[in-house]
Amino acid sequence: MSFLSLQGLSKVYGTDLQVVKSLSLDVQQGEFISLLGPSGCGKTTTLQMVAGFVAPTEGRVHLNGVDITQLLPEKRDMGLVFQGYALFPHMTVEENVGFGLEMRKMAKPQAKTRIAEALEMVRLHGLGARYPKELSGGQRQRVAIARALAIRPQVLLLDEPMSNLDAKLRGEMHVELRSLQKRLGITTILVTHDQVEAMTMSDRIAVMSNGRIAQLGTPFEVYDRPASGFASSFLGQNNIFSGQAAGHDGDFVRLEKGTFRCRALHQGRLVQGEIKVSLRPERLQLVASGGGKLNGQVVTRLFLGSYWLYEIQTVLGLLHLTIPNVRVPLANEGEQVGLDWVDEDLHAISDEVTHA
Repeated sequence: MSFLSLQGLSKVYGTDLQVVKSLSLDVQQGEFISLLGPSGCGKTTTLQMVAGFVAPTEGRVHLNGVDITQLLPEKRDMGLVFQGYALFPHMTVEENVGFGLEMRKMAKPQAKTRIAEALEMVRLHGLGARYPKELSGGQRQRVAIARALAIRPQVLLLDEPMSNLDAKLRGEMHVELRSLQKRLGITTILVTHDQVEAMTMSDRIAVMSNGRIAQLGTPFEVYDRPASGFASSFLGQNNIFSGQAAGHDGDFVRLEKGTFRCRALHQGRLVQGEIKVSLRPERLQLVASGGGKLNGQVVTRLFLGSYWLYEIQTVLGLLHLTIPNVRVPLANEGEQVGLDWVDEDLHAISDEVTHA
């Protein structure tokens, strides 16, 4: 049995604005799951229904076998970290961290111990007397996390908690927070639009679109084998083609200017007729003209630090290709090149939403 279970959650505002549509999700104890998607996909509303701030129009929320759908937020034993941290500027770090304990009327000696433990967890020992304005952005975020952890919740809910940090600090906090979550073994749900954040921190990712889960899987699964055109395009760059499935067992795809081997199974089903296939830019190999499956001309070459990005014009259209930085570029703009790939990296995708 799952530890946290969302069962057919829907949220409708007014008469026809359906933000979340019959969403079901089972989360195991100690698991880190991200709800990933663009603005307006329903991920924050879903989190708010789990937290109790928004009442579902339909569906139930169960925690550790108990139906908590009607419980007030403060009765749900969940810790929350908001996008803006929501720290009280007139309170010290210690007072902010201890706020939830005070609301629970915990005895002061016990609360003092809890506060110290929480600050130690997030490496803020010795900063308890400071005020939020005296802290860096990363330190303020840690205070918000410490406040959520001080009550020792069964579930930690994170609503885009790192969106206000610069890119370098955000990357560092991804590693720190994931390490802390693993050490504590606390069940965690993160809402984010940042694919790197979701990929770095999650055990599983629920890719959301139009109020539903478009794909649910490990970071590797949702990236390497996207189940839909939306998931394929939202997680990283992708080259997507349209064509026709062919061959007696569907193991070929005919594109406009060629026939290629393709993984023609999608979600365990044989693809028939019209088909879309995807090929990740990093799976393309740059070879000598005439030496691969396809020829083309380099249109654009960009240096992005750790890798080179190429745009190559081919009979299939403009393809994107990325190559790790190996000191010197492998081809110049205007140069004729060949493109090659492993057959298994060209695979079928669908525009269907696969999870209710």
